Amino acid sequence: MRLSALGMTACGITLVSFAAGSLITANVVHGNQARAESNRVFELRIYHAVPGKMPALEARFRDTTSKLLAKHDLKVVGYWVAEDGAAADQTLNSTFVFMVAHANREEAERNWQAMRADPGFQEMLKSEQANKSVEKIDATYMRPTDFSPLK
Repeated sequence: MRLSALGMTACGITLVSFAAGSLITANVVHGNQARAESNRVFELRIYHAVPGKMPALEARFRDTTSKLLAKHDLKVVGYWVAEDGAAADQTLNSTFVFMVAHANREEAERNWQAMRADPGFQEMLKSEQANKSVEKIDATYMRPTDFSPLK
């Protein structure tokens, strides 16, 4: 069973709303720092889990991936999963969303390269290949607008 276009749109709007709420919260907490970093970019990452593998994917991020991201200065703004509606139905492809804040695109690339070279990441990658939990990853870099509360 596949999500309808309307269901996918609703899921997308919900996920982006969660992300926006997190960014606003981050702005309140780190307002001065955010204003000083005008070249910041945000990376929205959406992982499409293999049906039934969402708990394994969440555990991987909780136990391993989040530590590797922090080790390589990849600043996670937040992690989200659908709470209700068709997107939360475990029989459908589930989505796991997180957002990373970067000082600029160049720093993002350097930090991702360092993480990919990390032996811990290589080990996690081998485990993912053996016990596939992710069907597809969508990643989008976003720049704040001139009227964005978080920059």
